[in-house]
Amino acid sequence: MKNKEIPNDYGLSVWGANNFAIIDGKVCVNKGSKPAILDIVNEIRTDGYRGPLLLRFPHLVKSQIYKLYNAFNKARKEYKYSGGFQAVFPLKVNQFPGFVDILIDEGEKYGYGLEAGSKAELILAMAYNKDDAPITVNGFKDEEMISLGFIAREMGHDITLTIEGLGELETILDMQRKTQDPMPNVGIRIRLHTAGIGIWGKSGGINAKFGLTSTELMRAVQLLKEAKQLNKLNMIHFHIGSQMEDIAPLKRALREAGNIYAELRKMGASNLKAINLGGGLAVEYSQDVRDKSASYSLQEVANDVVFLLKSICENKGVDEPEIFTESGRFIAASHAVLIAPVLELFTQEYTEKALDLKENGANPPLVSELYDLYRTINEKNAAEYLHDSLDHMESLLTLFDLGYIDLQDRSNTEVLVHLIIRKALDTAAHLSERDRLQQRIQEKYLVNFSLFQSLPDYWGLGQEFPIMPLDRLDKKPARSASLWDITCDSDGEITFKTKRPLFLHDVDLTEQNYFLAFFLVGAYQEVLGMRHNLFSHPTEATITIDEDGYKIAGLKPAASLLDILDDIDYDITDVQMQLKKRIERSELIPVEKRQDVLAELYLYLSENGYLKTTRLV
Repeated sequence: MKNKEIPNDYGLSVWGANNFAIIDGKVCVNKGSKPAILDIVNEIRTDGYRGPLLLRFPHLVKSQIYKLYNAFNKARKEYKYSGGFQAVFPLKVNQFPGFVDILIDEGEKYGYGLEAGSKAELILAMAYNKDDAPITVNGFKDEEMISLGFIAREMGHDITLTIEGLGELETILDMQRKTQDPMPNVGIRIRLHTAGIGIWGKSGGINAKFGLTSTELMRAVQLLKEAKQLNKLNMIHFHIGSQMEDIAPLKRALREAGNIYAELRKMGASNLKAINLGGGLAVEYSQDVRDKSASYSLQEVANDVVFLLKSICENKGVDEPEIFTESGRFIAASHAVLIAPVLELFTQEYTEKALDLKENGANPPLVSELYDLYRTINEKNAAEYLHDSLDHMESLLTLFDLGYIDLQDRSNTEVLVHLIIRKALDTAAHLSERDRLQQRIQEKYLVNFSLFQSLPDYWGLGQEFPIMPLDRLDKKPARSASLWDITCDSDGEITFKTKRPLFLHDVDLTEQNYFLAFFLVGAYQEVLGMRHNLFSHPTEATITIDEDGYKIAGLKPAASLLDILDDIDYDITDVQMQLKKRIERSELIPVEKRQDVLAELYLYLSENGYLKTTRLV
């Protein structure tokens, strides 16, 4: 099916990067046999799994790693750049084993390494990083974390401890003097004057949280010289912010960093061979070409970085450095898709079936007029009749408040006005208040997931994610939508967008399932997900695809209620004991039924906390 025949592709051509396709009205993975995601979901659910699913696609991790290395190596070749290129993945972006296992496997051929920002992350890197791949350690460090770095070096890892302050460097040098153990490489995070941009722009600039000033930088070189360890300085590092919308700040930062690199080389740091650009490559989350996140391509970034560093090094007469990047969001975001079933549509009662008009002329005159407006509205009179209906509704609601009409009349008023608005929108394409009317009749879809658990960046930062249904894409969606999650929190909502409404389908959920897919959720969402209302990480599965079909592996069910309580330090044995005691002393439960009630309760404790219904969903 060609795109022009699809009533609504939900911006797939903007954010999809050719990873997914719409075939026969379904979202399909654009690889090999091109399976429909709905078929994968239905197969998993056939085995009894309910609630939201997180699907991982390893080939998308592989594709992103290839794109990153290919772009920089292409630029190096074009500009005859003698320095190398290397990348590390910042574990803070996604530490879940379902992803990290994929990352390690797919990155091995490139020598793709890991970046750690905490002791736990460093332990993961020490355990799983490949022998020939680098480890970098960023963030504030204490003596224990630095000691872990020494152990990693003794284990044979190519590890660089990036210092964030002079105190860290002094601790490293003191430890080496005392132990005489092999010392890790040292990197220095530099505090640039170049400011960052976007939500995370405060990562750059002179007032940034991390990094050494020029004065501190010179003192660091002096300390290394005095300790006869200047040969251990192998990297300088900077970061101007995640999700860069514009490449210009990066180019300004590179000019600063490139000149600092050249000056340090001239000061005797002959083993300084790498400039670490940090992360920042933008991921396109927008579903509308008019709201695109980035104004540049990956190849443009690679070309500019290589060209600028080559120019600076030629002018300064120093060797061209190895280029390091830490673009975690770019690598991880696309590999994971969250699938959640819709449980209910909240305004489906506003149909003709819901009308309960009185017989024998007993309807209030304004209700009768509303009914006539509904029956006779057309393209020519749509605006006039619409305004009349809204005016009538205000009058009728006032009459209800004064006690002159009853609840049946009020119900008919609400249904008729809703129907009139929908008919006006369907018949008159150029209504001036179209956006406002769409908001007024928006459908509220109750979706079986926790926004706080699975999309925390939407709640915390207003970060949008591409959303679309898994099927019916050969049919025009008619319902302007807002989405409600199942938490008891009013913030658990993806609100209606006046200028860019999300349109979904009108479905009878008693007859069929309706699944929504949330794309690009593989970066940060899992590790930042919170247990609001004690909802857990959703059931996850890894999907591999070839020309013959697909395979489901790594299926990990969502945590049970007991597991969740255990995770937040409840004594689950005590919980079960207290429940048993209460059942045994309850006067409302007959003695002969108590064991059955207890068994039923224990069964629920072994299930996850997401909702189940008597319907298919």
